[in-house]
Amino acid sequence: MAGQQAQGMAAQAGQLAGRHIVMGVTGSIAAYKAVEVVSRLRKLGAEVHVIMTRAAREFVTEMTFREISGQPVAGDMWAPVHAFQVEHIALAKLADLVLVAPATAHVLAKAAHGLADDMLSTTLLATRAPVFFAPAMNTNMYENVATQENLQTLRKRGCHIIEPDSGHLACGTSGKGRLPEPAAIVAEVVRYFTQSQALAGRKVLVTAAGTREPIDPVRFLGNRSTGRMGFAVAAEAARRGAEVTLIAGPTSLRAPAGVRRIDVETAQEMRAAVLAAYDAADIVIKTAAVADYRPATVAEHKIKKSEGELTLTLVRNPDILYELGQKKIRQVLVGFAAETRDVAAYARAKLAKKNLDFIVANNVAESDAGFGAETNRVTIYGADGSEERYPLLSKDEVAAHILDKAQSRLSR
Repeated sequence: MAGQQAQGMAAQAGQLAGRHIVMGVTGSIAAYKAVEVVSRLRKLGAEVHVIMTRAAREFVTEMTFREISGQPVAGDMWAPVHAFQVEHIALAKLADLVLVAPATAHVLAKAAHGLADDMLSTTLLATRAPVFFAPAMNTNMYENVATQENLQTLRKRGCHIIEPDSGHLACGTSGKGRLPEPAAIVAEVVRYFTQSQALAGRKVLVTAAGTREPIDPVRFLGNRSTGRMGFAVAAEAARRGAEVTLIAGPTSLRAPAGVRRIDVETAQEMRAAVLAAYDAADIVIKTAAVADYRPATVAEHKIKKSEGELTLTLVRNPDILYELGQKKIRQVLVGFAAETRDVAAYARAKLAKKNLDFIVANNVAESDAGFGAETNRVTIYGADGSEERYPLLSKDEVAAHILDKAQSRLSR
């Protein structure tokens, strides 16, 4: 028993081994909690480089972070350059992840608007690493429309927001705005890295974008789907180590790194490609907006404009998702319900009829959550009766939640 506990502790201690974390500390009374965050990250094996803003130095000393991190503390843009490196560029390249905790309203505003006037803001602008913000501020400041819009802007760009806690604040009020406990912040970082191989050895099949049903050589029936949601799901699955097949209708999006892409145009082409890959798949996520109908005949030449009306006769396309539900043996099958009214009722009916494990429902009539938007506001309904509502998130964040649930289902 003692040996097993020692092995578990050793494994935990190495969870972040070899990772380079650049941590920004800003001018909040919660800056003292950042000391414990750095300490916990180091205990898990991470190399932590701290950047302090000038305001942060009013709350915690540079020496504290230097001793806890075991690394020099950055902050002065005009300090002498060592080893012929521009420090903020060097840190931006070094980072496997950038964490800003606490993140004040001022720093969030600077990041959202691309300002770069100190070491932290220039590093944020220069890095290609994932960026996590942990906001901490007075409730009214947090709820102010300016702060919320800045947070939304950052989410749209793919930044991760660690939601603040609610409770008693240093200013004497109570509400949302408290920096989460250090253990919770570090858990988010660990979760990001440990998920990188969570689906290793698994096959994930994703469909994305809409289909086009030809009327003649130049015209087609289609919809407004851009494929953003499906491409985000494919990218997230690949990041978790899965072997990903992405079957995409017409779209201008580039395939995510490490993803096998199959391009199709019509619903029938998508059906053939999906059925060919289905049996080998462990998780199937059908985000594509497949046309329900197609023209009964396709004109050989362009239909010329003439007097009077033009009548098109439409026939039903195959219901790919229903067919997959009937064939399902071991796959985790996830569908989407893009609706404009009665979202919950339609989603639940589709969930049952098509034998799905989950269905992701959203109202595409909303400008910030419909086709083409970079954000989405979804509810995930489960075959077990579960219902989870999510606030407005980036499509990357929605993709992570979908994969979390599919992973959990697969493990059971």
